[in-house]
Amino acid sequence: MGGRKSMQWLFLSAGTGVSPSSFGAWGHRIPAYQISFRNGHPKNQKADSHTMWVSGRCYQEALEKAAAQLNVNEEHLELTQDDDVLDTWFSSALFPFAVHGWPSQTDDLDRFYPSTLLETGHDIIFFWVARMVMMGQKLTGRLPFKEVYLHSMVRDAHGRKMSKSLGNVIDPVDVIQGVSLEDLHARLEGNLLDPAEKERSRRGQAADYPRGIPECGTDALRFTLCTYKAQGEDVNLDVNTVQTYRFFCNKIWNAALFTMNALPDNFEPSPMSEMLADCSIMDQWILSRLSDTTATINNGFHGYDFPIITGAIHKFWVQNLCDVYLESIKLSLRADDHRAVVSRNVLHTCVYAGLRLISPFMPYLSEEIFQRLPRRPEREEPSICVAPYPTTEEFPMFDGSLEERVALSLDIVNRIRSIQKEFGIPKLSGHIVCNNDDLRGVLSQLCPTMATLSRCRKLQMTNQEPDHCLATTVASDCALFVEMKDIDVPRVLERLQAKLAKTSTGLNKIEAQRSMDSYEDKVPQNIREKHDQQIEVLQADSARLSAAVAMLKTAR
Repeated sequence: MGGRKSMQWLFLSAGTGVSPSSFGAWGHRIPAYQISFRNGHPKNQKADSHTMWVSGRCYQEALEKAAAQLNVNEEHLELTQDDDVLDTWFSSALFPFAVHGWPSQTDDLDRFYPSTLLETGHDIIFFWVARMVMMGQKLTGRLPFKEVYLHSMVRDAHGRKMSKSLGNVIDPVDVIQGVSLEDLHARLEGNLLDPAEKERSRRGQAADYPRGIPECGTDALRFTLCTYKAQGEDVNLDVNTVQTYRFFCNKIWNAALFTMNALPDNFEPSPMSEMLADCSIMDQWILSRLSDTTATINNGFHGYDFPIITGAIHKFWVQNLCDVYLESIKLSLRADDHRAVVSRNVLHTCVYAGLRLISPFMPYLSEEIFQRLPRRPEREEPSICVAPYPTTEEFPMFDGSLEERVALSLDIVNRIRSIQKEFGIPKLSGHIVCNNDDLRGVLSQLCPTMATLSRCRKLQMTNQEPDHCLATTVASDCALFVEMKDIDVPRVLERLQAKLAKTSTGLNKIEAQRSMDSYEDKVPQNIREKHDQQIEVLQADSARLSAAVAMLKTAR
């Protein structure tokens, strides 16, 4: 709604409602007083009790107004305040400034009002947000807040509104602590649903949670909710997704445990300036990834883009730190040389910073690990809650050129893994041919790392294209060659063509369903979305298998 329409709604809206006290409503008591004359006064019998009312900020003010209105002395009057209260939304509209002592000009009111941000749901914009704006401007002359962040409305995994009759209500405590299907069924007995609705609820619970709801923890639930898009869009909360992020929590814990086991007793981190001079390519790469991740997260916070933030956190911990860097340094950490000392310091730096990055979303997990991790001498924060949040000023090591070259080496690793998987080869032997001198130097240094990450038998740089090899282009000036002696070509080719035919059949089946005239009207949206996801996966599988078949057919 535009600003003009919003102001029209505020100025043209009706007065606030009244909540009868018999309903036990919470709110400000109506400042209206019924006037009566004390016994013995000559007007006592003639007073109209239905019209003898006066308002006032307090009893004394109302009494003075009543005496002046009736032209009598105050001692002849008795006032009784109305028992009813103004509705809850009226009282809530005063919240931003009333909690700081308004109408008195307190220090808290000067310091904390107006606030910066209001976080709420879009369903109460005009019930609450608009009223706070109206009251704030009318009574204080200032807006109560500068920005409003609208969170999403949570629905079930199928996009349905949560309803007891459907049995799809997700209690956050159940997701945090876990609950069995039997316990979910047992709770239905204590409510007022009729037998038919109870049976429908049981069927819904059995369909969505056949083995109950697994224990996921507070941090995993909070992180999951922040991964969804916000600003008014609904959240289709799937407990399986929450469980996935619980496994992410386990991965963080295991990475931190590995780090602490890799550090010697009485380990004291070295200053960053001393560490950078002796870093290897992979050390420089992970520090660059940390710098870039930190920049992405801070920019996300400024724009309230929590899906971007959580995505960057997940990518850094899983894809960068655990899947690549940790695996690349495992062997070097076993040594007792300067190289191992540098890697331990880099690893500690990444974990220490990574914990601070996740702390707003996973306060319990990050605090638990933080209390066990060695601290830098210049930092003795008692809790991660008061530790400074990482910034690019603290980690200015971003190197885009280096990241591009390491990304190329990781592409080679993924291609080797894919060939080994598709062709059924446990460990292959490979050769890299590169015509770019600068890139060749980097890849030569990374050959041991690529061999470790891909788990191949042998990987080496070579000047000439080797014979009897499968060739795959990695870049315009770089190619990977895999030795054919490791491959039973006829058997592998037959297996790949069978898988390709099966994939094509599945793809054609879904495409035929989507081509029906009544598809958009009769097929539910969640099924259509599932078909879209299946097509995307099948198309990717088809492209991968086709490329593998082509490689075998053109092998030298």
